Amino acid sequence: MTQDAIFSPFFATVFLTLVVWVYMYIRRISFITSQKISPQDLAATDTLAKISPPNVSNPSDNLKNLFEIPILFYALVLYLFITKQVDTVYVNAAWFFVVFRTLHSAVHCTFNLIMLRFYLYLLATLAVWFIAIRAALVHFS
Repeated sequence: MTQDAIFSPFFATVFLTLVVWVYMYIRRISFITSQKISPQDLAATDTLAKISPPNVSNPSDNLKNLFEIPILFYALVLYLFITKQVDTVYVNAAWFFVVFRTLHSAVHCTFNLIMLRFYLYLLATLAVWFIAIRAALVHFS
């Protein structure tokens, strides 16, 4: 396995973030336009969040969420690449993370069934824990 194989799930996560960003703006602009809200009326922080229905606010919340645990994922991917530790186990765990983060985002941005969303988030995060613990064990051994 080549070391750069780890960058496929890395970029998949980057593009997931970009897709959620586009979807968020589609939802926001549609809402603002349909409600005939002046952009100036939204100048105060959190104004849009306070007046938005869930189908508008959830994509924004999900985008914020994509700058939490995924940041650890990015750091770990870079660490594994730099230290030349990438192997099939890490790449599979990284793809596991991507799949469950993508499912989490899909649920969060659409029908938002909370318990399903939580379990998808949990599974994705456990993949990051696995990668982190395995890398730390090798580093400290």
